Amino acid sequence: MPSWLDVRVWWARATRRWRTSLALRTIAITVGLSMLASVIVGATIAISVGANLFDARRDQLLTLSQNATVQVQLVFDRAAEDQTAELDPVLQDAASVIRSAAATTSGGTQFAIQVAPGQPVSGSQITSRSPNLDVDAIATPELAEAVATEDESRVWSQSAGVVRDDGSIAPTLVTGSKLQVQGRDYVLFLVYDISDTAQTLAQIQGTLLGAGVALILLIGAVTWLVLRLVVGPIQVAAETSRRLAGGDLDVRLPVRGDDVIATLARSFNGMAESLRGQIVQLADLSTVQQRFVSDVSHELRTPLTTIRLAGDVLYDRRHELPADSVRTVELLHTQIERFETLLADLLEMSRYDAGAVEMEVEPVNLVRLIEDEIEAVESLAATKGSELRLHAEGGWFEAEVDPRRIRRVMQNLLGNAIDHGEGRPISIWIDSDADAVAIAVRDHGVGIAPADLERVFDRFWRADPSRQRTTGGTGLGLAISLEDAALHGGWLEAWSAPGAGSCFRLTLPRRRGRSITASPLPLPPDDPAERGITMGGDHVAD
Repeated sequence: MPSWLDVRVWWARATRRWRTSLALRTIAITVGLSMLASVIVGATIAISVGANLFDARRDQLLTLSQNATVQVQLVFDRAAEDQTAELDPVLQDAASVIRSAAATTSGGTQFAIQVAPGQPVSGSQITSRSPNLDVDAIATPELAEAVATEDESRVWSQSAGVVRDDGSIAPTLVTGSKLQVQGRDYVLFLVYDISDTAQTLAQIQGTLLGAGVALILLIGAVTWLVLRLVVGPIQVAAETSRRLAGGDLDVRLPVRGDDVIATLARSFNGMAESLRGQIVQLADLSTVQQRFVSDVSHELRTPLTTIRLAGDVLYDRRHELPADSVRTVELLHTQIERFETLLADLLEMSRYDAGAVEMEVEPVNLVRLIEDEIEAVESLAATKGSELRLHAEGGWFEAEVDPRRIRRVMQNLLGNAIDHGEGRPISIWIDSDADAVAIAVRDHGVGIAPADLERVFDRFWRADPSRQRTTGGTGLGLAISLEDAALHGGWLEAWSAPGAGSCFRLTLPRRRGRSITASPLPLPPDDPAERGITMGGDHVAD
């Protein structure tokens, strides 16, 4: 006996099959509705035919009973005129008349002649019946009473069942009519076996059932054939679309004939050809753009190196220059450094675009890495009035990552937090579990508008272009950080609310090549600074 688990598995598979198969749903619904219609129509026909058969058979037997009653009454009337007639021959003649009349119909016929209800019992009585007929067990008292109280021309009837010798029930029709014998009322009961009518009705019902089943099977077969003609091309189109989406730009739908499916195939092929041309054109443009950025970056390095050497000489001897030239030399030195950083970022982005990035993975204690990066920017944060607070929640902090890239991500996140933190505390969280490690950086500055939050990882995009940047960013930091996170198989997500600050959360798998489904830290994490908790020291480890 199947267990409850087996039933649940079977039900889940059946439900999935029902949801995913258009052909199964169409055939099931069509066959189900056809079956319902067949049952309704077949039942209506069977009931109507059965009623008509029974009514015709009853009318025939009532007419037969009427004729038999008239003939039996004539036999008794002739016997009444002949005072010397004996009773037994008269009853035999009456039985012969009844059997002759019953011979015109199929099925067996039995009869009974007995005194009508309400008649006096005194004197001689005429009674006769077929052998083994218990008419009192078949005819209801209501039938005998109705016959006795109505006129002699009326024949009454009722349906009944007679138990055969084998125990089965034979359907019968019982008719009753009144007779006048020697001034007394008698009742003539005729019991007709109408099994032949029931057999005819059963044959008609069987024929209807067989025809209904054949019709349902035919409808199911026709539906399946039509679905093969319609769903088959749709399945081919779906598979072709999947291959096209997977990068096979040369795949096309077969075109046969001039029907609607063929028109759809030609339209699909035209769309695929147009997409192929546009994708190839965009790929060529992207390749040209990547090559241009890479070439320009490389070509600019030679003159930049010369400029950098000259700038360093001027910067190292700035104390020998006039006072009005010192500021110019310092600005030149700062912008040369920013230019070098921009070229490095452009080269890095070109490597990502070309898919030529390589990782140097090693086990890294991320708490120590974050502490080093916090220490590197502490003086910068102090000049802005921001306090850096580290919250190490506990757990497994070691992960297999490229430390250079993670340091770069942290530099970008900390630099942005310092730039936009409005001199308020900046919180850094790190937490992990058996599968993933998460790092979150939260500032309490002006925040980012919801419409701008969607573009925060775009290249060269700034929420406020007029805002002064303390860290001298290039506009590519978050875009490169996003690529670094994806390269590790992780996520870089942003949260922000105007007036409440921003939070960036980096989630990485602890083992290279593993997939992650959840982050150990919420976004944003619960910040004690928002609850008015004063935390001493530059770094606070929970």
